[in-house]
Amino acid sequence: MNRREFLTTLLAGAALGERAWAQAAERSPTERVPLGQTGLKASRVGLGTGMRGWMRQSNHTRMGKEAFTALVRHAYDRGINLFDTADLYGTHGFLRDALKGIPRDQVVIQTKIWWQPKGLPEQVTDAKQAVERFRQELGTDYLDIVLLHCTTAASWPSDLRPMLDGLAEAKAKGLIRAHGASCHSLAALKASADSKWVDVQFARVNHKGTKMDGKPEEIAALLKTMRAHGPPAGRGAPYGDKAVIGMKIFSEGQFQTPEDREASLRFVLAQQCVDSMIIGFEKPEQIDETLRQMAAVRRA
Repeated sequence: MNRREFLTTLLAGAALGERAWAQAAERSPTERVPLGQTGLKASRVGLGTGMRGWMRQSNHTRMGKEAFTALVRHAYDRGINLFDTADLYGTHGFLRDALKGIPRDQVVIQTKIWWQPKGLPEQVTDAKQAVERFRQELGTDYLDIVLLHCTTAASWPSDLRPMLDGLAEAKAKGLIRAHGASCHSLAALKASADSKWVDVQFARVNHKGTKMDGKPEEIAALLKTMRAHGPPAGRGAPYGDKAVIGMKIFSEGQFQTPEDREASLRFVLAQQCVDSMIIGFEKPEQIDETLRQMAAVRRA
């Protein structure tokens, strides 16, 4: 084989491999992707269990355990392995039962500590105690991701320092694999970007800016910077290498048409600002629609 034939064969093989990869991606919009530097791999879309969540109740607890389990199993069977829960939602026990029989290392469980004075019958102030209780409620030796739920102040990393330290200790002991924050203001999100402590950022993003912390393009740009590899670009620049998981992709159910939902998916995926996204599916057919739309967006 001469050099020209060798190069022709090599290029043909590369093209074939690229087509095979593209076809595989089209078939599986739920392929596992790395979550920052956490060592975790999760599907690009995950199931949220906290629609209208408050005082350890949510639409997901109100549907009953049988329907909840069927929903989780449908998600898992379709390739979804990322499940979002929280103390506020009351779904720890529901998720524990729904995942019975599934190997623990095949799923990524993200939960959240509600630290504020209102929202639960009691105020949670000790992160280490919360982690221990969550492990018992979820029936697991370890938690994959634990977030501080709904931070709003720019000063949250200092205001909640005892909790940050408690979660860092739990991570060092192998009780959790990653920690971070769920932010509900632009100031909190910027503080999170500046924090080395944050392994995982949970952030609101969609194409219309509804139920978000700023304009879509502004938030997307900040999240993309948080995902970037390498050290900060300069003094005061956000720290990269964070896992970024999007939420409110469908604006908590406000996007009523398939076209609007697909437009949001298209925007978020095009911005390359999230590793994965959590959607509060309440019916199996909602999962199916989103997976079809994601596949269509990726083919476009």
